[in-house]
Amino acid sequence: MRVDLFDFELPEERIALRPASPRDAARLLVVGPEGAMADRIVRELPLLLEPGDLLVFNDTKVIPAQLSGMRQRDGAAARMDATLHMRVAPDQWLAFVRPAKRVQAGDRIAFGHDGTACLLGRLDATVLEKREAGEVLLGFDLSGAFLDEALQAAGHIPLPPYIASKRAEDARDRSDYQTIYAREEGAVAAPTAGLHFTPELLAALDSRGVERCFVTLHVGAGTFLPVKANDTADHRMHAETGTIAPEAASAVNAARRRGGRVVAVGTTSLRLLESAAGQDGTIAPWSGATDIFITPGYRFRAVDALMTNFHLPRSTLFMLVSAFCGLETMRAAYGHAIESGYRFYSYGDSSLLFRADR
Repeated sequence: MRVDLFDFELPEERIALRPASPRDAARLLVVGPEGAMADRIVRELPLLLEPGDLLVFNDTKVIPAQLSGMRQRDGAAARMDATLHMRVAPDQWLAFVRPAKRVQAGDRIAFGHDGTACLLGRLDATVLEKREAGEVLLGFDLSGAFLDEALQAAGHIPLPPYIASKRAEDARDRSDYQTIYAREEGAVAAPTAGLHFTPELLAALDSRGVERCFVTLHVGAGTFLPVKANDTADHRMHAETGTIAPEAASAVNAARRRGGRVVAVGTTSLRLLESAAGQDGTIAPWSGATDIFITPGYRFRAVDALMTNFHLPRSTLFMLVSAFCGLETMRAAYGHAIESGYRFYSYGDSSLLFRADR
């Protein structure tokens, strides 16, 4: 499909730079299977679901994956920024670097607080491979838990570029850009639909009889990359690693058997479930990497409803929601959201979408 079909105009003032407070006070646009729309609030979610429905959350935890440092080569130094996006070994990460033209295999990079050479927060790596589109494979001098500890000291929360270009990361982001149920470290971007949940909202869902389970997909920085191709067939998705434990698979299958709806909280949960689903929608325990790219025409097998924030024009995520509800329906929904003052992107408002072909 032509990528320009997924374009739209978004006023800059619609981009949220801070989350709603409290989290569940964010607005929620409900889009029904026939395209009907209703303006609600996230804390009203229990009223919009039925007993026996199942919410599937992504429990990945964002790590401080934004690094700044100095590249060393032949006695010359140059400033270098890196965003880790996928761990491939205890001491190795795939990363996007800037400026990419100045790096080559064999370079040494001394990461640390703002690229300084102080020992506190110092983290050294070697560029093992240089790949396409600014991607490199970094081999760190530290490994395993020691590397994790060093990243906590040297790294910064990798705010999305549409926020980072307008303000610096600060202490609030360490908590704001993390779901309250995050537990599996490894993401470099938050599963942002989950940012709206509070202990009070989870308790209300329990009282309503709505069940929940957790899967893990470590969101990579590739989620922020623009689609530069003119046709969706020419776009390459970056892989992300995930896990569906046996108890989560059982919970999803049980919900389907009893007629409950499977509600993915976030596109990451949806992509993981669809990656693991059999032709009949049955979910088996699963672990591995997925680069699933969902565009209109995709046949959904596992997910009946999706809670998700509002996405960028021409993005793979807007393509996904257009596949879920229909392109014209989503163009109308986004037009309504823009006209009605909804806040967009990671810290913005949310939507609850019901699948068009269920």
